Amino acid sequence: MKSLIASILIAVVFIAKAATAQQSNPEVVWIQIEAHASLNLAQQRAQSYAAALPDVNGFSLGGSWYGVMLGPYLRADADEILRVYRAEREIPVDSYISYSGTLGQQFWPVGVDILGRQTAVTAPVPQTSTLPTVFTQPTLQLADETPSEARRSERQLSAAGRKELQIALKWAGFYSAAIDGAYGPGTRRSMADWQLSNGYEDSGILTTLQRQALLDQYNEPLISVGLRSSTDVQAGIDMMIPGGEVSFARYEPPFAHYNATGNSGIQLLLISQPGNQTTLFGLYDILQTLEIVPLEGPRERKKDRFTLEGRDNSIVSYSEAQLKDGHIKGFMLIWPTSDEERRTRVLAAMRESFTRIDGVLDPAAGADAEQSIDLVSGLEVRKPRISRSGFFVDTKGSVVTMTDAVRNCTRITLDHDYEAELITADDNLGVAILRPVHALAPVTVGQFSQNVPRLNSDIAVAGYSFEGVLSAPTVTYGTLADVTGLRGETTLRRLALAPLAGDAGGPVFDAGGGIMGMLLPRSENGQQLPDGVSFAADSNAIRDVLRAAGVVSETHSGGASMAPEDLIRLATGMTVLVSCWD
Repeated sequence: MKSLIASILIAVVFIAKAATAQQSNPEVVWIQIEAHASLNLAQQRAQSYAAALPDVNGFSLGGSWYGVMLGPYLRADADEILRVYRAEREIPVDSYISYSGTLGQQFWPVGVDILGRQTAVTAPVPQTSTLPTVFTQPTLQLADETPSEARRSERQLSAAGRKELQIALKWAGFYSAAIDGAYGPGTRRSMADWQLSNGYEDSGILTTLQRQALLDQYNEPLISVGLRSSTDVQAGIDMMIPGGEVSFARYEPPFAHYNATGNSGIQLLLISQPGNQTTLFGLYDILQTLEIVPLEGPRERKKDRFTLEGRDNSIVSYSEAQLKDGHIKGFMLIWPTSDEERRTRVLAAMRESFTRIDGVLDPAAGADAEQSIDLVSGLEVRKPRISRSGFFVDTKGSVVTMTDAVRNCTRITLDHDYEAELITADDNLGVAILRPVHALAPVTVGQFSQNVPRLNSDIAVAGYSFEGVLSAPTVTYGTLADVTGLRGETTLRRLALAPLAGDAGGPVFDAGGGIMGMLLPRSENGQQLPDGVSFAADSNAIRDVLRAAGVVSETHSGGASMAPEDLIRLATGMTVLVSCWD
């Protein structure tokens, strides 16, 4: 029937266009299908209609009313579209022709100004939707059916259609048995329960109208985000995407970025790049360094594919990619945590529809994009809350660092790659002891000096001055200004030194390479030390903390002054970047 109506409409529209082409000033009109006093509701309805019909627009009607329209069309086209859409129940039966003069500011689609163009669009030919049933708008029925009519229409359902109703009943909480498409006593009972819950007679046989109402409830999460089929030819990917919430922004290989169109926070990235297993594994590691992939969540890597899920208080991030025929393809979906039901439904539809087609992103594309060490293909790399220095003190990888570097951390890492745990801290001294979760084998272990340091003797501090921007520690030179603190504290040493914030927690060496202390931060409790003044926790006080924690440290035997290049080599082997992550 629909194909016949569509054929008739094509012919009629062709005749109407031929006649209209002879007019010097053809009339442009609209079809008004709904009006609402709530802008939010009008936007939702426009979005729902746009999932099934072309040329949907929304305008202010004045007096706090907002209209959902189709068009603009030539008058002859509009009359035929109105007649056919009414007959097919695609639009309400009270829809009518409207004129541009009645319309105010456009609110849908966002950022569009069709009124400013005043040009009619090509009239559509209504036909059966190419989308699966679960993504189409409901078709309204003028009349319900008797039980016998309902059974007859039910028998016309395909096996997939029968299973789909069971899935919808299960989702609604009325069915818990197998999805088999067989309507036995359990399915009938669940249908009757659903009918009662929705104000229908509990016959246990769903009429056509009731079946559609059930599917509408089930598919509302998909309709609400404008789920639609999308083909990205450059990426070589065809899949369903939440088109009402995201739109294409740019290519920065290996990603095609689809950013949120509103304030939902939903984000989609298509993954597409040539490569091999090494490339796939590298991508898996890189994704886990991004802000949009939270640390907590399941993840799995196999020889030709991986999946990643990350959750925090703000977002849920899902990523998958597969290597096939030399191409790595997949996608990432980022969704707010407060919207789990819709996320689950949309993600399932996206995964099921994902299809690889010819084409792959050129790795050289997007070469003119913003470059930054904090960005990977336009995505922010996760950064620690604070990064400071530390140093190894035994062959198991135990680390001495400053307490402020490891306070209230969700996770502590050494050189970003190795997780560590706090085993003790002395807040008075400002020293903390860490132990790696998995034993490490340091290149060099710090040895504590036993000699009483001499005033004005040369000292050196090793540390990550730039908080990890550079891959190796920096050595800063200075002198010993005093063997006690400003108030005579014997656990402190005053230094004439100009370190940076990242150096704090690093080892302070005497001229022979023995550790005489740990550098403390230059500000405490809001007080900033004068330029050139720093303090270090004394080596003997540090060893007391280590002993209390059960860590055995080594003693430096003393000796001649060490050449600068040898000191740098020693410092590089034992100094470690300590990072605190939220």
